[in-house]
Amino acid sequence: MIPSRKDQRRSRHFDKPSYRRRNVVERCINWLKESRRIGTRHEKLAITFMGMIKLAMNPPTN
Repeated sequence: MIPSRKDQRRSRHFDKPSYRRRNVVERCINWLKESRRIGTRHEKLAITFMGMIKLAMNPPTN
């Protein structure tokens, strides 16, 4: 590990559980944005938009 310079501030505490939750949320949002219908938001009403997100999040049943 490279030591930090004396005139620099100390780095912040790294909270691993918090970072994991944030990473999961960011990956989920990016996955939803890949869906064209959700990414471009064709629905005009917020309730129909949330319905599309719920449909996209449900796994397909076989």
